[in-house]
Amino acid sequence: MKENEMIFGIRAVIEAVQAEKEIDRVLIRRDLQGELSRELFAMLKEHEAAVQHVPAERLDRLTRKNHQGVVAFISAVAYQRLEDIIPFVYEQGKDPFIVLLDGVTDVRNFGAIARTCECAGVDAVVIPSRGSVSVNADAVKTSAGALHVLPVCKEKSINQAIRFLRQSGVKVFAATEKAADVYTAVSYEGPVAIVVGAEDTGVSAENLRICDHIVRIPQFGTIGSLNVSVAASIMIYEAVRQKQPDFHVISV
Repeated sequence: MKENEMIFGIRAVIEAVQAEKEIDRVLIRRDLQGELSRELFAMLKEHEAAVQHVPAERLDRLTRKNHQGVVAFISAVAYQRLEDIIPFVYEQGKDPFIVLLDGVTDVRNFGAIARTCECAGVDAVVIPSRGSVSVNADAVKTSAGALHVLPVCKEKSINQAIRFLRQSGVKVFAATEKAADVYTAVSYEGPVAIVVGAEDTGVSAENLRICDHIVRIPQFGTIGSLNVSVAASIMIYEAVRQKQPDFHVISV
């Protein structure tokens, strides 16, 4: 599938869920009622699908056809589960290398981060099921196709994902300007996960509290923060540098 597929109509969306399509998000008219819609609501809740209740006008802008108050988007890729990725990586005799996105909503930043992750050998990128970017056509394009090969895990929350990673023996690092340690002053050897946050809010305080280490990237200018895709790339390649003993910087 090259682009996100849009499905509209209550029955059509129910059938898509029953067929175990990768539902990215569902837009539902705020005042939607009826027996069939209640069946849809129960099914979406069971599958933990991301649901937004929106005005009818927004749905009308998406399609002129009879949407019956429901429009769903099918993901451009098949999401994977972190609980499957981690043991698989360990079984291969490798140390897991994971990147988590806490509150990142810009698809271009997401695509750029995914491209760096694929180039750096990251095993998976993790996004939350709500309040986050998703894999759509723009993200895939910005990633230069990386999102077609890089595993993407859509988890219930980043907090739960961090806890699972730590229980699985993975050290979790978060980038924040509030940290005392510079990102180059810590060791990324062994199983590692890196958490980056949205440019406006950063990694949430709740998630910072449960990370193993918080680090900062030094800044010497007047702008408040780096672009999140740039910050992620800096952190990722510092981990690569430390993990690869034959990684050298070549002077030109």
